[in-house]
Amino acid sequence: MRKIIYYVAISIDGFISGENEDISGFVQTGDLVDYYRNDLQNFDTVIMGRKTYEFGYKFGLQPGQPAYPHMRHFIFSDRMKLENADEKVKVCRMDLEKIKELKNEKGTAIYLCGGGEFAGWLLENEMIDELKLKVNPLILSTGVKMFGSAKKQYKLELLAQQNFENGLQVDQYKVNYK
Repeated sequence: MRKIIYYVAISIDGFISGENEDISGFVQTGDLVDYYRNDLQNFDTVIMGRKTYEFGYKFGLQPGQPAYPHMRHFIFSDRMKLENADEKVKVCRMDLEKIKELKNEKGTAIYLCGGGEFAGWLLENEMIDELKLKVNPLILSTGVKMFGSAKKQYKLELLAQQNFENGLQVDQYKVNYK
């Protein structure tokens, strides 16, 4: 069974963006960014919510196009419609059976890209296997929480930790649901 890895940049206080989707405080150059871009080559499938996909529009992504050209994209939304979508981009309704189906396919681990509410829904349904957190030395105090409005608590097991320039680090955890 494939793992779902929530691979996301966060502030020290657990936000994936500030108010109004502001990510300007996150480090966007340097050795961590290069590491992340190289690491993405290890995924063949990405899942995300509608808001995360549409966030890409701010950076030149065209509706229906893949944000990561080498990956299949599954955008989970009960409202989104894409006309003339690339064959690698599929919109799916919020359905745990589809998530389970993807996990049971052959392939690499699945990259969960951004999306606090979507990630929170997956966490509360015990679908996230690992977290890979790009921790930025930054306090935002407000914005989009890493797990949206999720309320459940789980213990994590540290798998790896790597330090980078500018006080950045990547912490990788296994989520223990039992």
